[in-house]
Amino acid sequence: MPQQSHRGSTGRPAPAARPVRGAATAGCLVLLLLATACGAGGGDEEKAAAKTNRTQVSASAAGVVAPAKVEVIADLTGCKVKIRTDADELREGVCHTAKGDYLITTFPAEKYKLTWLDSASIYGGKYLVGTRWVVSATPKLLEQLRPRLGGTIQNLRGTS
Repeated sequence: MPQQSHRGSTGRPAPAARPVRGAATAGCLVLLLLATACGAGGGDEEKAAAKTNRTQVSASAAGVVAPAKVEVIADLTGCKVKIRTDADELREGVCHTAKGDYLITTFPAEKYKLTWLDSASIYGGKYLVGTRWVVSATPKLLEQLRPRLGGTIQNLRGTS
């Protein structure tokens, strides 16, 4: 019995073969990411290279947002954070930098962030908002931080 070809008349893979190839490619990418994330740490040179590469691509260009951890967000912005509040509903850290001061607030669940934003809307102002985190700073500084962290700048309305 002759073996059937998976190629169409154009020489390209037949439609039935394409999803399998796409799934295989996606699976390989997931394994690569897991291996990279879970691999044993390299030497100091590898760590320095990884840190350098991380800052060369902006978060918004890479389509990522900062994780909801005060220390990680502070590190992404080049700040040594001082934790001001460590509660069940939120963690808050203060950053003092040459570009300006800002506050990083993270939440264990999205619902706490939404409650916080609702309360902050009384005061108004602009905030950089991501998944389970908010950065409070001047609008100019928020614009500078956004490429590193991702998120969106939200303008909250104050009460008059």
